[in-house]
Amino acid sequence: MADILYTYGKQVYVNLTNKCTCSCSFCIRNHIDTVGDAETLWHKKDPTLAEVKEAMDSFDFTGCTELVYCGYGEPTCALDTLLESARYAKDTYHLKIRVNTNGLANLYHNTDIIPRLAKTVDSLSISLNAPTEEKYNLITRPQFDGAFHALLNFAREAQQCIETVQLSVVDVLPQEDIEDCRRLAEKIGVPLRVRKFT
Repeated sequence: MADILYTYGKQVYVNLTNKCTCSCSFCIRNHIDTVGDAETLWHKKDPTLAEVKEAMDSFDFTGCTELVYCGYGEPTCALDTLLESARYAKDTYHLKIRVNTNGLANLYHNTDIIPRLAKTVDSLSISLNAPTEEKYNLITRPQFDGAFHALLNFAREAQQCIETVQLSVVDVLPQEDIEDCRRLAEKIGVPLRVRKFT
């Protein structure tokens, strides 16, 4: 069974699912089977809510203030388990909740899930990956048509009701693209973070 909770650096992460609505050309899971202290992040089947809670109860959260939903898949593909386990983590261990997402959950679920996220999630980090639709489709290879604009709308709308929302890009992109992403983020009014590829 894959690790459900794992640590990397000073952060604690929740690995909920291996399902993803993108197939990013640079995705780390194409190269290695694990990150941080996890033995493997490849699930044979998605963990149940009970299994996620059990993993939390077995974990020492001493000194931890934030729990990050980010593993070898898109966490919003397991939305119910995400929200219920996040609520449990907040109520039981008094943790802030961050979700690292590709921003395509509304397309995947065919409905606006932002109000549900806003009840539990404190911050969102949304992978932008590219400054234009053409480059985004080439790099990210999403399952949906219109994914790039859906992502930008998701970021704008989420910022209205979730405490902290940011777009992110990985530093493997050409510097020119990173600067174009920065300008795009400024245009839609959402902060951009450039993160290191690990």
